[in-house]
Amino acid sequence: VQLQASGGGLVQAGGSLRLSCAASGRDFSSYAVGWFRQAPGKEREFVTSISMSGSNKYYVDFVKGRFAISRDNAKNRVHLQMTRLKVEDTADYFCAARRELVDYAPESGFNYWGQGTLVTVSS
Repeated sequence: VQLQASGGGLVQAGGSLRLSCAASGRDFSSYAVGWFRQAPGKEREFVTSISMSGSNKYYVDFVKGRFAISRDNAKNRVHLQMTRLKVEDTADYFCAARRELVDYAPESGFNYWGQGTLVTVSS
């Protein structure tokens, strides 16, 4: 599967942004998908993931209540709705996929990666 993230941009603190991850290839509905981010000078970190069916989701604490992940398997898309953005959310955001046999939302072990989309939050 090939992935391409889009939707990044410049937004003021407190604002919202919606990222999309477009997948090409077969059997997208057999993959869990995750979002990661990497801020300048920092290591890449996990943000959230969604299971194959979309029924299970996992968020790290610092985005709970602010970010929401969703997917549309018919359109091979995963979305990340980001609200109440903070300056510290500024980063390159990447989507990644991992083929699964069980419908759960992992936080590691992703082996397909897309290019990032830059999110800049200004104060």
